[in-house]
Amino acid sequence: MLTDTDLAVLRFAARAPRSLGAREDAIRTELGMSPIRYYQRLNILLDNSEALAAEPQLVRRLQRLRDA
Repeated sequence: MLTDTDLAVLRFAARAPRSLGAREDAIRTELGMSPIRYYQRLNILLDNSEALAAEPQLVRRLQRLRDA
């Protein structure tokens, strides 16, 4: 089962700022975690079948970007 934090990470990934600096600031402000922790959690979610079921288009797009 996905946690509230997992869902927040997925929602953030869907609308994250393109600029790296702005993205890192937004991660700290909106999610209350370090950028490293965010990317670790996001990578775990990209391999999670529940995340795929919840946000299939987003997860598949991010999987393609990660694997490229």
